[in-house]
Amino acid sequence: MLHPEDHRWNSSNQRTAFLEKFAEWESRDWRSWLMEHLTFPFTAKRDDDNDDAFFDQEAAAEPFRLGHKMQVLGLAKKEDERWGLLVRAQEKQHVGLVPLCDLKVMPRKDPNFWPVQEYVVWFANSR
Repeated sequence: MLHPEDHRWNSSNQRTAFLEKFAEWESRDWRSWLMEHLTFPFTAKRDDDNDDAFFDQEAAAEPFRLGHKMQVLGLAKKEDERWGLLVRAQEKQHVGLVPLCDLKVMPRKDPNFWPVQEYVVWFANSR
């Protein structure tokens, strides 16, 4: 048995199952699928961020940054070429756009957790 933190494939069946799921994701119209499977609003946390917020206290205090919780209000109409689908989010009195690929739904038992998680995993592996 592998150590719980060892993320290597422990069987060819696991690898095959993931590749089959990924093939399904590749052909998915994510915007339409998410609109069918998500219920708005929901709470999410910015779990990833490729900017300076981790090192700069002033940046970290700005809305929608790494570690911040927010209400996701809906999918934005536009898609970003680099960051994929964007969501309209509200943090306190601020409303703005956040990449869906950077979010984690809170709590895990929320019915929106797995649809967002599928998108995040697909997005990370498709770039």
